[in-house]
Amino acid sequence: MITKNLYNKIINGDSLKELKKIPDETFDIIFADPPYNLQLQNNLIRPDRSKVNAVNDKWDQFESFKTYDKFTNDWLKECKRVLKKNGSIWVIGSYHNIFRVGKIIQDLGFWILNDVIWNKNNPMPNFRGTRFTNAHETLIWASKSKKSKYTFNYQSMKSFNDDLQMRSTWNLPICNGKERLKNNGIKVHSTQKPEALLHRIILASTNKNDFILDPFLGSGTTAVVSKKLGRYYFGIEKEKIYYQVANTRLKNTDTIQDEYLDTVQNNKSKPRIPFSSLIELGIIKPGIEISDSKKEIYAKVRVDGSIKYKQNEGSIHKVAAQILGSESCNGWTYWHYQSGNSLKPIDDLRQRLRPRN
Repeated sequence: MITKNLYNKIINGDSLKELKKIPDETFDIIFADPPYNLQLQNNLIRPDRSKVNAVNDKWDQFESFKTYDKFTNDWLKECKRVLKKNGSIWVIGSYHNIFRVGKIIQDLGFWILNDVIWNKNNPMPNFRGTRFTNAHETLIWASKSKKSKYTFNYQSMKSFNDDLQMRSTWNLPICNGKERLKNNGIKVHSTQKPEALLHRIILASTNKNDFILDPFLGSGTTAVVSKKLGRYYFGIEKEKIYYQVANTRLKNTDTIQDEYLDTVQNNKSKPRIPFSSLIELGIIKPGIEISDSKKEIYAKVRVDGSIKYKQNEGSIHKVAAQILGSESCNGWTYWHYQSGNSLKPIDDLRQRLRPRN
Protein backbone atom coordinates (compact mmCIF):
# COMPACT_ATOMS: atom_id res chain seq x y z
CA MET A 1 0.00 0.00 0.00
CA ILE A 2 1.40 3.40 -0.99
CA THR A 3 1.56 5.71 2.01
CA LYS A 4 -0.23 8.56 0.23
CA ASN A 5 -3.25 6.31 -0.22
CA LEU A 6 -3.69 6.54 3.54
CA TYR A 7 -3.80 10.34 3.63
CA ASN A 8 -6.91 11.84 5.23
CA LYS A 9 -8.73 8.56 5.69
CA ILE A 10 -10.46 6.91 8.61
CA ILE A 11 -11.47 3.25 8.64
CA ASN A 12 -13.84 1.09 10.63
CA GLY A 13 -11.82 -1.88 11.86
CA ASP A 14 -9.76 -3.55 14.56
CA SER A 15 -6.74 -1.39 15.37
CA LEU A 16 -4.17 -4.19 15.64
CA LYS A 17 -5.28 -5.88 12.42
CA GLU A 18 -5.30 -2.61 10.46
CA LEU A 19 -1.94 -1.47 11.85
CA LYS A 20 -0.32 -4.65 10.51
CA LYS A 21 -1.29 -3.61 6.97
CA ILE A 22 0.59 -0.30 7.15
CA PRO A 23 4.18 0.01 5.85
CA ASP A 24 7.09 0.66 8.22
CA GLU A 25 7.95 4.27 9.14
CA THR A 26 4.79 5.85 7.72
CA PHE A 27 3.76 8.41 10.34
CA ASP A 28 5.42 11.52 11.79
CA ILE A 29 3.43 11.33 15.02
CA ILE A 30 0.89 9.14 16.78
CA PHE A 31 -1.76 10.17 19.27
CA ALA A 32 -3.31 7.23 21.11
CA ASP A 33 -6.27 7.30 23.46
CA PRO A 34 -6.54 3.57 24.24
CA PRO A 35 -9.04 1.86 26.55
CA TYR A 36 -8.23 2.75 30.16
CA ASN A 37 -9.35 -0.58 31.69
CA LEU A 38 -11.26 1.29 34.41
CA GLN A 39 -12.35 -1.93 36.14
CA LEU A 40 -15.69 -0.49 37.26
CA GLN A 41 -17.47 -3.08 39.37
CA ASN A 42 -20.78 -1.36 40.08
CA ASN A 43 -22.94 1.45 38.78
CA LEU A 44 -22.03 4.92 40.02
CA ILE A 45 -24.89 6.62 41.85
CA ARG A 46 -25.21 10.32 42.71
CA PRO A 47 -26.45 11.42 46.17
CA ASP A 48 -29.91 11.96 44.63
CA ARG A 49 -29.84 8.27 43.55
CA SER A 50 -29.57 9.11 39.85
CA LYS A 51 -27.17 7.00 37.79
CA VAL A 52 -23.89 8.48 36.53
CA ASN A 53 -23.24 8.00 32.82
CA ALA A 54 -19.79 6.46 33.39
CA VAL A 55 -17.44 4.45 31.19
CA ASN A 56 -18.82 0.92 31.23
CA ASP A 57 -18.47 0.11 27.53
CA LYS A 58 -17.39 -3.36 26.42
CA TRP A 59 -14.34 -1.97 24.64
CA ASP A 60 -12.94 -0.83 28.01
CA GLN A 61 -13.28 -4.23 29.69
CA PHE A 62 -10.43 -6.74 30.02
CA GLU A 63 -10.26 -10.07 31.84
CA SER A 64 -7.10 -9.25 33.79
CA PHE A 65 -4.08 -6.99 33.98
CA LYS A 66 -2.17 -9.64 32.06
CA THR A 67 -4.68 -9.47 29.20
CA TYR A 68 -4.55 -5.67 29.20
CA ASP A 69 -0.75 -5.63 29.23
CA LYS A 70 -0.59 -7.96 26.22
CA PHE A 71 -3.09 -5.79 24.36
CA THR A 72 -1.03 -2.68 25.20
CA ASN A 73 2.26 -4.29 24.20
CA ASP A 74 0.82 -5.48 20.86
CA TRP A 75 -0.57 -2.15 19.68
CA LEU A 76 2.41 -0.14 20.92
CA LYS A 77 4.80 -2.51 19.15
CA GLU A 78 2.95 -1.95 15.87
CA CYS A 79 2.84 1.79 16.46
CA LYS A 80 6.61 1.86 16.92
CA ARG A 81 7.05 0.00 13.64
CA VAL A 82 4.90 2.44 11.62
CA LEU A 83 6.41 5.52 13.29
CA LYS A 84 9.20 7.31 11.41
CA LYS A 85 12.64 7.21 13.04
CA ASN A 86 12.35 10.86 14.09
CA GLY A 87 8.70 10.54 15.08
CA SER A 88 7.04 10.72 18.47
CA ILE A 89 3.99 9.30 20.20
CA TRP A 90 1.50 10.70 22.68
CA VAL A 91 -0.51 8.31 24.85
CA ILE A 92 -3.19 9.51 27.26
CA GLY A 93 -4.51 7.62 30.25
CA SER A 94 -5.67 7.76 33.86
CA TYR A 95 -4.24 6.25 37.05
CA HIS A 96 -5.95 2.99 36.08
CA ASN A 97 -3.61 2.32 33.15
CA ILE A 98 -0.99 5.00 32.50
CA PHE A 99 1.70 3.47 34.73
CA ARG A 100 1.35 0.09 33.03
CA VAL A 101 1.45 1.84 29.64
CA GLY A 102 4.55 3.82 30.64
CA LYS A 103 6.47 0.67 31.58
CA ILE A 104 5.64 -1.00 28.27
CA ILE A 105 6.60 2.14 26.35
CA GLN A 106 10.04 2.01 27.95
CA ASP A 107 10.36 -1.75 27.52
CA LEU A 108 9.76 -1.34 23.77
CA GLY A 109 12.60 1.17 23.43
CA PHE A 110 10.67 4.42 23.13
CA TRP A 111 12.35 7.38 24.85
CA ILE A 112 10.05 9.28 27.21
CA LEU A 113 10.34 13.06 26.73
CA ASN A 114 7.68 14.34 29.13
CA ASP A 115 4.67 13.36 31.10
CA VAL A 116 2.04 16.06 30.77
CA ILE A 117 -0.78 16.56 33.24
CA TRP A 118 -4.11 17.59 31.76
CA ASN A 119 -5.67 19.36 34.73
CA LYS A 120 -9.41 19.47 34.15
CA ASN A 121 -11.05 22.78 35.00
CA ASN A 122 -14.42 21.09 35.46
CA PRO A 123 -13.91 17.46 36.54
CA MET A 124 -16.67 15.04 37.47
CA PRO A 125 -17.11 15.05 41.28
CA ASN A 126 -16.40 12.04 43.46
CA PHE A 127 -19.99 11.30 44.39
CA ARG A 128 -19.25 8.78 47.14
CA GLY A 129 -16.81 11.04 48.94
CA THR A 130 -14.40 8.16 49.47
CA ARG A 131 -11.45 9.53 47.45
CA PHE A 132 -10.01 12.76 46.11
CA THR A 133 -11.84 14.06 43.06
CA ASN A 134 -10.02 12.66 40.06
CA ALA A 135 -9.27 15.95 38.31
CA HIS A 136 -6.54 15.07 35.82
CA GLU A 137 -5.32 12.69 33.17
CA THR A 138 -1.71 11.98 32.23
CA LEU A 139 -0.17 12.10 28.80
CA ILE A 140 3.14 10.41 28.00
CA TRP A 141 5.12 11.98 25.17
CA ALA A 142 7.92 9.79 23.82
CA SER A 143 10.19 9.72 20.78
CA LYS A 144 10.75 6.53 18.81
CA SER A 145 14.25 6.22 20.25
CA LYS A 146 16.75 8.15 22.32
CA LYS A 147 18.46 9.31 19.11
CA SER A 148 15.29 10.54 17.39
CA LYS A 149 15.35 14.15 16.19
CA TYR A 150 11.73 14.69 17.11
CA THR A 151 9.74 17.85 16.39
CA PHE A 152 9.12 20.26 19.24
CA ASN A 153 7.88 23.72 18.31
CA TYR A 154 9.28 25.43 21.37
CA GLN A 155 8.90 28.98 20.05
CA SER A 156 5.29 28.38 19.03
CA MET A 157 4.47 26.96 22.44
CA LYS A 158 6.12 29.91 24.14
CA SER A 159 4.16 32.34 21.97
CA PHE A 160 1.01 30.30 22.63
CA ASN A 161 1.64 30.76 26.37
CA ASP A 162 2.08 34.57 26.37
CA ASP A 163 5.86 34.39 25.93
CA LEU A 164 6.36 32.05 28.89
CA GLN A 165 7.80 28.57 28.50
CA MET A 166 4.97 26.07 28.16
CA ARG A 167 4.89 23.88 31.27
CA SER A 168 3.91 20.25 31.56
CA THR A 169 0.67 21.06 33.42
CA TRP A 170 -2.16 22.06 31.10
CA ASN A 171 -5.37 23.56 32.47
CA LEU A 172 -8.16 22.74 30.04
CA PRO A 173 -11.85 21.95 30.48
CA ILE A 174 -13.32 18.56 29.69
CA CYS A 175 -15.39 18.27 26.55
CA ASN A 176 -18.78 19.87 27.15
CA GLY A 177 -21.30 22.33 25.71
CA LYS A 178 -21.84 22.29 21.95
CA GLU A 179 -18.62 20.37 21.40
CA ARG A 180 -19.89 17.36 23.38
CA LEU A 181 -21.60 15.00 20.93
CA LYS A 182 -24.96 13.72 22.14
CA ASN A 183 -27.78 11.57 20.84
CA ASN A 184 -31.14 12.23 22.51
CA GLY A 185 -29.32 13.89 25.38
CA ILE A 186 -26.94 10.95 25.94
CA LYS A 187 -23.20 11.24 25.30
CA VAL A 188 -22.24 9.57 22.04
CA HIS A 189 -18.75 8.75 23.34
CA SER A 190 -18.03 8.49 27.06
CA THR A 191 -14.42 9.71 26.81
CA GLN A 192 -14.58 12.28 23.99
CA LYS A 193 -11.47 14.48 24.21
CA PRO A 194 -11.71 18.28 23.79
CA GLU A 195 -10.36 19.78 20.60
CA ALA A 196 -8.27 22.22 22.67
CA LEU A 197 -6.17 19.33 23.98
CA LEU A 198 -5.41 17.97 20.52
CA HIS A 199 -4.79 21.46 19.16
CA ARG A 200 -2.00 21.96 21.68
CA ILE A 201 -0.47 18.53 21.09
CA ILE A 202 -0.48 18.85 17.30
CA LEU A 203 0.80 22.43 17.38
CA ALA A 204 3.62 21.45 19.75
CA SER A 205 4.94 18.36 18.01
CA THR A 206 4.09 18.49 14.29
CA ASN A 207 4.58 20.72 11.30
CA LYS A 208 2.23 21.56 8.46
CA ASN A 209 1.67 18.52 6.16
CA ASP A 210 2.95 16.03 8.75
CA PHE A 211 1.14 12.68 8.85
CA ILE A 212 -0.71 11.81 12.08
CA LEU A 213 -2.06 8.42 13.18
CA ASP A 214 -4.77 7.82 15.75
CA PRO A 215 -5.21 4.06 16.26
CA PHE A 216 -8.21 4.53 18.60
CA LEU A 217 -10.00 7.37 16.82
CA GLY A 218 -13.21 7.34 18.83
CA SER A 219 -15.46 10.22 17.80
CA GLY A 220 -12.72 11.69 15.59
CA THR A 221 -11.21 14.59 17.52
CA THR A 222 -7.62 13.90 16.35
CA ALA A 223 -8.65 13.78 12.68
CA VAL A 224 -10.82 16.90 13.00
CA VAL A 225 -8.06 19.02 14.56
CA SER A 226 -5.47 17.60 12.12
CA LYS A 227 -7.66 18.68 9.21
CA LYS A 228 -8.13 22.16 10.68
CA LEU A 229 -4.38 22.60 11.15
CA GLY A 230 -3.34 21.39 7.69
CA ARG A 231 -1.94 18.02 8.73
CA TYR A 232 -2.64 14.68 7.07
CA TYR A 233 -4.43 12.14 9.24
CA PHE A 234 -5.27 8.44 9.34
CA GLY A 235 -7.60 6.99 11.95
CA ILE A 236 -8.78 3.54 12.96
CA GLU A 237 -11.97 2.99 14.93
CA LYS A 238 -13.50 -0.37 15.85
CA GLU A 239 -16.96 0.80 16.96
CA LYS A 240 -19.17 1.60 13.96
CA ILE A 241 -21.21 4.27 15.74
CA TYR A 242 -18.06 6.24 16.63
CA TYR A 243 -16.70 5.80 13.10
CA GLN A 244 -19.91 7.22 11.62
CA VAL A 245 -19.86 10.18 14.01
CA ALA A 246 -16.22 10.89 13.14
CA ASN A 247 -17.05 10.82 9.43
CA THR A 248 -19.82 13.35 9.92
CA ARG A 249 -17.58 15.63 11.97
CA LEU A 250 -14.87 15.54 9.30
CA LYS A 251 -17.32 16.44 6.53
CA ASN A 252 -18.34 19.50 8.55
CA THR A 253 -14.73 20.57 9.25
CA ASP A 254 -12.80 23.10 7.16
CA THR A 255 -9.04 23.59 7.02
CA ILE A 256 -7.81 26.95 8.33
CA GLN A 257 -6.66 29.16 5.45
CA ASP A 258 -3.09 28.34 4.48
CA GLU A 259 -1.82 31.86 5.13
CA TYR A 260 -2.76 31.51 8.81
CA LEU A 261 -1.17 28.10 9.36
CA ASP A 262 2.38 29.45 9.57
CA THR A 263 3.91 29.36 13.04
CA VAL A 264 6.94 30.91 14.73
CA GLN A 265 10.11 29.22 13.51
CA ASN A 266 12.19 27.54 16.17
CA ASN A 267 15.62 29.03 16.74
CA LYS A 268 16.98 25.47 16.83
CA SER A 269 15.65 24.82 13.34
CA LYS A 270 17.50 27.81 11.93
CA PRO A 271 21.04 27.30 10.61
CA ARG A 272 23.67 28.08 13.25
CA ILE A 273 25.75 31.14 12.41
CA PRO A 274 28.71 31.92 14.70
CA PHE A 275 29.71 35.52 15.40
CA SER A 276 33.02 34.89 13.67
CA SER A 277 31.17 34.45 10.35
CA LEU A 278 30.27 38.15 10.43
CA ILE A 279 33.97 38.96 10.66
CA GLU A 280 35.02 36.51 7.94
CA LEU A 281 32.49 38.02 5.55
CA GLY A 282 33.47 41.60 6.38
CA ILE A 283 30.08 42.49 7.87
CA ILE A 284 31.82 43.40 11.13
CA LYS A 285 35.44 44.56 11.09
CA PRO A 286 38.00 43.75 13.81
CA GLY A 287 38.50 46.72 16.10
CA ILE A 288 34.92 47.96 15.92
CA GLU A 289 33.17 48.77 19.20
CA ILE A 290 29.90 47.18 20.21
CA SER A 291 27.88 48.27 23.23
CA ASP A 292 24.96 47.40 25.45
CA SER A 293 21.57 48.96 24.60
CA LYS A 294 22.18 51.93 26.93
CA LYS A 295 25.63 52.73 25.51
CA GLU A 296 27.14 52.37 28.96
CA ILE A 297 29.41 49.38 28.27
CA TYR A 298 31.68 49.07 25.24
CA ALA A 299 33.66 46.08 24.02
CA LYS A 300 36.11 45.68 21.15
CA VAL A 301 35.72 43.02 18.49
CA ARG A 302 38.85 40.96 17.75
CA VAL A 303 39.92 39.10 14.66
CA ASP A 304 39.00 35.63 15.95
CA GLY A 305 35.43 36.58 16.83
CA SER A 306 36.14 37.11 20.50
CA ILE A 307 35.51 40.44 22.23
CA LYS A 308 37.23 42.25 25.10
CA TYR A 309 35.79 44.45 27.83
CA LYS A 310 38.31 45.60 30.45
CA GLN A 311 39.76 42.33 31.81
CA ASN A 312 36.96 40.19 30.42
CA GLU A 313 37.49 38.43 27.12
CA GLY A 314 35.81 35.62 25.23
CA SER A 315 32.69 35.07 23.15
CA ILE A 316 29.91 37.63 22.88
CA HIS A 317 27.84 35.42 25.20
CA LYS A 318 30.54 34.76 27.81
CA VAL A 319 31.58 38.41 28.20
CA ALA A 320 27.97 39.61 28.42
CA ALA A 321 27.28 36.99 31.13
CA GLN A 322 30.39 38.08 33.06
CA ILE A 323 29.25 41.70 32.95
CA LEU A 324 25.77 40.79 34.18
CA GLY A 325 27.12 38.34 36.76
CA SER A 326 24.90 35.56 35.40
CA GLU A 327 25.57 32.01 34.24
CA SER A 328 24.55 32.76 30.66
CA CYS A 329 23.45 35.54 28.36
CA ASN A 330 22.37 35.79 24.74
CA GLY A 331 25.10 38.00 23.30
CA TRP A 332 23.24 38.43 20.03
CA THR A 333 20.60 40.55 21.76
CA TYR A 334 22.80 42.08 24.48
CA TRP A 335 25.36 43.66 22.17
CA HIS A 336 24.47 46.47 19.76
CA TYR A 337 26.15 48.27 16.87
CA GLN A 338 25.76 51.78 15.49
CA SER A 339 23.86 51.92 12.18
CA GLY A 340 23.64 55.55 11.08
CA ASN A 341 21.74 57.32 13.81
CA SER A 342 20.29 54.09 15.21
CA LEU A 343 21.58 51.54 17.68
CA LYS A 344 20.67 48.00 16.61
CA PRO A 345 21.29 44.53 18.09
CA ILE A 346 24.04 42.59 16.35
CA ASP A 347 21.46 39.87 15.77
CA ASP A 348 20.15 42.03 12.91
CA LEU A 349 23.46 41.41 11.13
CA ARG A 350 23.16 37.67 11.64
CA GLN A 351 19.70 37.64 10.06
CA ARG A 352 21.23 38.87 6.79
CA LEU A 353 23.05 35.56 6.49
CA ARG A 354 20.03 33.35 7.07
CA PRO A 355 18.45 31.86 3.95
CA ARG A 356 15.06 33.33 3.10
CA ASN A 357 12.16 31.02 2.29
